[in-house]
Amino acid sequence: MALINMIVAQVATQAAAKGAATTSTALSVWDLTLKGGWLMIPLALLLLVSIYIFFERLFATSRVTKADSDFLQKIKGLIQAGKIEEAKQLCDTTNKPYSRMIAKGVSRIGRPMNDVLVAIENVGNMEVARMEKGFNWLATTAAGAPMIGFLGTVTGMVQAFYALASAGQNSNVSILASGIYEALVTTVAGLVVGILALFAYNFLTSRVNKIMTRLEGSTMEFMDLLNEPAKK
Repeated sequence: MALINMIVAQVATQAAAKGAATTSTALSVWDLTLKGGWLMIPLALLLLVSIYIFFERLFATSRVTKADSDFLQKIKGLIQAGKIEEAKQLCDTTNKPYSRMIAKGVSRIGRPMNDVLVAIENVGNMEVARMEKGFNWLATTAAGAPMIGFLGTVTGMVQAFYALASAGQNSNVSILASGIYEALVTTVAGLVVGILALFAYNFLTSRVNKIMTRLEGSTMEFMDLLNEPAKK
């Protein structure tokens, strides 16, 4: 019985030690984050702004992708019936990128086809630029955040070696090691922020490219519509 109690006590002691080690590790990670220096502030700001831009653009492009499948058919019927003003009103009511492009095309009906196409493409370029609002920030963050992290590491290394030199005869490896692993925190943070921004940028870019393909398809369908003979 005494042997069993001893084993139970040892198991409990080991479990408590593991729990304490886990807590200590978690605290040390948080402490390292706080010790990353003042460069952690701009990295945190870049992360927050990138997250905001990602979700804001995600919701904005989601609204764009919800297209009215019957829109072009309605426009076709109105144009063939000669109801140009009603077609313009339908475009204004729909208020989507493709409807604004078609509205510009409707307003140019009667002019050479090349002029109509150019007018639609100009509006399309403006719509794409509007959808890509904030993308430059994500691209800059993806490239700049790791550089900021590396800058923090370099300055931290300089401080670590300076502390080692200032210690004189009391210098030891632990002084240098503690300074180095604290300095590396900014590199890790910079890489994390940069990678997240890069993935967000590529995801949104691919999403806008798909929307552009759909807009081009709507443009071509509208141009084909203008070439069809009107109903008598």
